[in-house]
Amino acid sequence: MNQNILVIKLGAFGDIVLAFDAFHAIRTHHRRDRIVLLTRPAYATWAKTMPWFDEVWAEPRLSWCRVLQWLRWGSTLRNAGFTRVYDLQGNDRTALYFHLLGRRKPEWSGPVRGCSHPRPDFRGQRLPAYERLLRQLEAAGVPRAGPADLSWLDGDLSAFSLPQRYVILVPGCSAHRPEKRWPASSFAALANRLQADGVACVAVGTRSDQATLAELMALAPHVLNLADRTNFGQLAALARRALAVVGNDTGPVHLMAAVGAPTVVLYSAASDPFVVRPNGPSVAWLQRPRLRDLEVDEVWALLVQTWREAPDSGPHVYPAS
Repeated sequence: MNQNILVIKLGAFGDIVLAFDAFHAIRTHHRRDRIVLLTRPAYATWAKTMPWFDEVWAEPRLSWCRVLQWLRWGSTLRNAGFTRVYDLQGNDRTALYFHLLGRRKPEWSGPVRGCSHPRPDFRGQRLPAYERLLRQLEAAGVPRAGPADLSWLDGDLSAFSLPQRYVILVPGCSAHRPEKRWPASSFAALANRLQADGVACVAVGTRSDQATLAELMALAPHVLNLADRTNFGQLAALARRALAVVGNDTGPVHLMAAVGAPTVVLYSAASDPFVVRPNGPSVAWLQRPRLRDLEVDEVWALLVQTWREAPDSGPHVYPAS
């Protein structure tokens, strides 16, 4: 009898990208089963293009104080008849979903107390986020299936007049995390140095990054500004053609690293690069307590080294601690 599987991964964007290999492992293990992904509405349409799921549910917007809404959502989960749940989000919200399922709960892989397949205790282990997901699945009997095939993640670039040789700049980041941004003036200085060396620059981002991009463009007007003009597939296509990617700790950088672009990520003290680093074949990073103290010369040197030494091998596999 085929199983009815629920996978929970709500986001943010970069977190979903870091779950690609886990999604692939679940699909490979449950080849003949029905798999439903529960994710945030912002990612539901994109998730429907992924090859790992038979159906995608957008998580309802539930207010903590609306008890009736939660009871109805619990009824929806129970009536769906899921036989196993992989909770790859593992927060208080998804723990409540577990309790809403009542007494006859499905098999559940996650950190919630009382579930059938508890997530391993990672305390004291500095493991990349994607590695933690794979070890959680192994504890539930789901073996690794290798790097996910991302050939489905593509887009049409014919609307853009792209330069022959270019580096992608990602100067934006979450609006509420300014400490995670390398200054736009530093990105501009790097772009000008690349231009002088015969390499063009393409900047990407979202609508919320427009102020940062405006500052960058004022100092480096030759940069091709594609902010708010690309979808996820087009970002992947741009990355596959690029010499390299340089950006802050933000979702698009994760996606472009995942499809193989040599990637340099810039971190402040707000992040642990070893834990939150992108999962890709060629990823390097620089970190300073304050990103404004990171010199352009340092980024330039690592960028050139990264694109010249990009390996052909797949993502790192971390040994057991």
